[in-house]
Amino acid sequence: MKQVQGTAKAIIKNVEKVIVGKRQQIVYSLVSWFSEGHILLEDVPGVAKTMLARALAKSVGCKFKRVQCTPDLLPSDVTGASIFNQKTVEFEFREGPLFSNILLADEINRTTPRTQASLLEAMAEGSVTVDGNTYTLSKPFVVIATQNPVDHEGTFPLPEAQLDRFLMKFHLGYPAMQDELDMLGNLQMQHPIETLQAVVSAKQIVECQQAVRSVHVDPKVRQYILQLVTQTRENEHLLLGGSPRASIALFRASQSLAAMRGREFVLPDDVKAIAAPVMTHRVILKPESRLRRVTAEQIILQLLDQIAVPVISNEATG
Repeated sequence: MKQVQGTAKAIIKNVEKVIVGKRQQIVYSLVSWFSEGHILLEDVPGVAKTMLARALAKSVGCKFKRVQCTPDLLPSDVTGASIFNQKTVEFEFREGPLFSNILLADEINRTTPRTQASLLEAMAEGSVTVDGNTYTLSKPFVVIATQNPVDHEGTFPLPEAQLDRFLMKFHLGYPAMQDELDMLGNLQMQHPIETLQAVVSAKQIVECQQAVRSVHVDPKVRQYILQLVTQTRENEHLLLGGSPRASIALFRASQSLAAMRGREFVLPDDVKAIAAPVMTHRVILKPESRLRRVTAEQIILQLLDQIAVPVISNEATG
């Protein structure tokens, strides 16, 4: 796991030249990427959601495309379309921005459900079907989507089926005063994103994705993951609990976090550290609980406190 840990440290150090004081969110982003998952950033405007995506892309030598989601954006604007070539008298497929390694879907909830759905196949299967032809996307592939939770006018909230496709959903939040002071100092002459250089290759990311799958997960830890997911299905505050896809997501994310921490086995602490961003968008609160200002994150944290943490023996950790 030294390669995974080294790659993660190099990217984190590089991204922190641009994003100040948000180590946890950068770690979450890398956990998603190493788990071959996708990221949903939900926060108010101006807290560097787009900048985080750009910094990650610049830190890795891979293809980055950005789509500004608007109500008039069509599925073909994302996937690409077949165009008639008068010279060859044939239709030629022109690739859309989806054919990249990192796709930033900025303000995804501002585009129509039809266009939102055009991302589903790519996110789930790593391929795109246009005019009956299926095209495989190059690896690594990750969708980083952003949305503003404050302004709801003219938006199309993501349906639960699409929210479930994102491995993680998390917030950046406002920076601390000292971090913001450091940021102002960094921006005085030019934006640090302009001089950011790649520190790892796309091939190294793919190797990390393959390596994390070999991280050992003890049966007790698997049981711990399933207990958490199962109890969300029975919680009095939740209308809908986590699906089996939630169990798989928590399993994969825990493997990635353990590998980034330099271990070849998962500890319960890895599961606890990653549970909230993996689970909160996969459950639905009951209307009466929402009125009482109960949040999904509170429920997940309460369940983690209630479930007995398994003790892993030295033999179990390999």
